[in-house]
Amino acid sequence: MPCGSWPSPITPELAASTAGAIDWPLADGDILYWIETRPTEGGRSAVVAQAPDGTRRDLLPAPLNVRSRVHEYGGRPYAVAEGVLYFVLQDDQRIYCLDTRRPDTRHSRAFPVAITPAERGLRFAEPGLDRRHNRLLAIGERHHPDTANGPKREPTNFIAAIALDGSGAVDELVSGDDFYAYPSLSPDGSQLAWISWNHPDMPWDRTHLWLADIGADGACRNVRHIAGGNAVCATGEAVLQPGWTASGELHFVSDRSGWWNLYRLTASGATVAVFPLAAEFATPLWSLGMSTWAACANGQLATAYTRNGLWRLGLVDPTTRTLKGIDTPHTEFAALAAAGNRVWCVAASPAHGSELLELDASSGAWRRLHQLGEPGLDPGFLPAPESFHYATEDGTEAHGFYYRPAHPRCTPLPGELPPLIALCHGGPTGATSTAYSAKVRFWTSRGFAVADFNYRGSTGYGRAYRDALRGRWGLADVADVVAGVRHLAARGRADPARLLIRGSSAGGYTVLAALTFADVFRAGASLYGIGDLEALARDTHKFESRYLDGLVGPWPAARERYRARSPIHHVAQLDCPVIFFQGLDDKVVPPNQTLAMVAALRARDLPVVYVPFPGEGHGFRKPEHVAQVFREELAFYQRVLGLERADA
Repeated sequence: MPCGSWPSPITPELAASTAGAIDWPLADGDILYWIETRPTEGGRSAVVAQAPDGTRRDLLPAPLNVRSRVHEYGGRPYAVAEGVLYFVLQDDQRIYCLDTRRPDTRHSRAFPVAITPAERGLRFAEPGLDRRHNRLLAIGERHHPDTANGPKREPTNFIAAIALDGSGAVDELVSGDDFYAYPSLSPDGSQLAWISWNHPDMPWDRTHLWLADIGADGACRNVRHIAGGNAVCATGEAVLQPGWTASGELHFVSDRSGWWNLYRLTASGATVAVFPLAAEFATPLWSLGMSTWAACANGQLATAYTRNGLWRLGLVDPTTRTLKGIDTPHTEFAALAAAGNRVWCVAASPAHGSELLELDASSGAWRRLHQLGEPGLDPGFLPAPESFHYATEDGTEAHGFYYRPAHPRCTPLPGELPPLIALCHGGPTGATSTAYSAKVRFWTSRGFAVADFNYRGSTGYGRAYRDALRGRWGLADVADVVAGVRHLAARGRADPARLLIRGSSAGGYTVLAALTFADVFRAGASLYGIGDLEALARDTHKFESRYLDGLVGPWPAARERYRARSPIHHVAQLDCPVIFFQGLDDKVVPPNQTLAMVAALRARDLPVVYVPFPGEGHGFRKPEHVAQVFREELAFYQRVLGLERADA
């Protein structure tokens, strides 16, 4: 049976059902909490509590959905302190509280109480308790109503102080900059650290770390600049993840060395590298509150770090400046949290999706606490990611992972090379993952090879590689994907006549640009991708509204560059079939992007499939929609390649 038509037990429905995730573990006393995203419940995010004996329960009944929409991408949507759960409700973005110690909460009958006002357009993320002043501190975002005649106003971002006295008062504790993240109180509550940045920077370009004293009245005093900006690096310093040790030392992550490494603030006000290493100890701040390190009671710092696209878990001793690696089979780690000498994190591996791990920082021993349901497949369906590197058009090196077709009972026909699907990750400031993913195994189990690219501009390879896409989006990424598939085809890893490409969001732009400006691929799939860079610069949300200044050039001064790289203005050069998927409620990449491309290609009588999803935003959460994407895309590729359909 030809590659691409093998029968597979990974049905579209099964692939959709394994898309759940664990995130944001937090400990309060002897109870561990986390957020669990469940495709089987319409993609809702539930708060789960686990007792010391291992029993688990949901704290909120369905359909209550805990999710922040600050920056549209959201972030950590809850906190727990002294048995009280504080959470952001998806529907109205208000913060609610629920006393989990009350007996009725054990039967999901308790009614949460709103603690922020019913102000339309007010959103929150990263809540945390300030005990000294009986309030929550959180990132706030206020969206302003449109006026009939006036210009559209950007949302206002600030650090919010939210009273817990029942008044519902929300004060702007810190404001004035365009964006804020990581409000972090010292252990004694006397100091507050935070990150801020301003247009046109993104938080991986240039940020600022601030530190202030908290007065008896709760106000910030003696505000001082600690790190960031251009003080150390002419190209800018991106500082992230400020946090405190139990002894009151402030630590943070900075890329001043060219790599996101850990630093600490000394008593004299100097900043010292904790453990310099040519590796990345952070990820780009797409979601507020992302954490790749946590302080332990014994003085060690538990941390996740990545080299060559693979993540590792370790314990750093700041005193001896040593790093002890923790040996696990996982290749992805995120969302680290600690209490005492216990550390929790979310992990994943090529064989398993989202798992919750517990690490003993004293002994280095770890155990698996929770694992989301896996399909229980024969290992013959699970090819290992093969890292590969290749030269780009300017002689630098680009990176990717190759997955061979894998089936315990099917092999390629004699002399057959497999069709290959090139995956383009989103961002574009981001990276691919080697964790178990249906978007890879669904295809490899049917006889497709998959190449997942970390083209220039991807994270995990240092600041210089991340900055290599600045001003070159639509050029360097496309060139790297094209060079990568040619590299694989030349080595007999793919059929050069059956190359396909797919990507979502920014990856969807790379797809459309590659199909337009390179004659390599037979067909492509764009999931909420971008066809018109000018339109995106004019019509997107605040967080990314100046993102293209760095990726393409300042708007509107670089208008000709925007037009030159926009597929919508060069549809005459695109002459292959394309399938489009689009959420109709998408605020990040509005539906007009996809609709314009579909109309332009249909006007040229090209084979185009358009699949809209009402009620979906930037990314699809409903399992029936995720399954439909797999089903429609498979049928599309099989039609293009002239393959028989062995299954759905």
